[in-house]
Amino acid sequence: MTTGYSGSFGVNGINFVLQPSESGWSGRENLGIDGTAHPVYAAYREYNLSWGLAHPADVKQLIDAYNQMGNTGTLSFDLPQWGAAGYLFQSYSGCTMQEPEIGSYFNEYITDVKVVILKVRT
Repeated sequence: MTTGYSGSFGVNGINFVLQPSESGWSGRENLGIDGTAHPVYAAYREYNLSWGLAHPADVKQLIDAYNQMGNTGTLSFDLPQWGAAGYLFQSYSGCTMQEPEIGSYFNEYITDVKVVILKVRT
């Protein structure tokens, strides 16, 4: 894993053409309590990305990444580091993603684009 102040989201070493308008880590589900009364959580985290308005070419980059995952099995994403004191970015390998959700068209642009990055080990 590499860490830096790039401030740029990316997939497989290529920056996103359009940076997301909103993003953030999802909370992990509590799976129970262990024998010493400590909470038990899943090993992986999820990261949500969304774009309010995106050009179809920008969305194609996400769809291409999703299709590539079918060939390689996993992807590498550059995301803000979980729990960092600053806005540090880190490359997370071995991730998967849900199929991009695409909203309606508005003036030749696509609205409400959403992607969930899965299996992110922090």
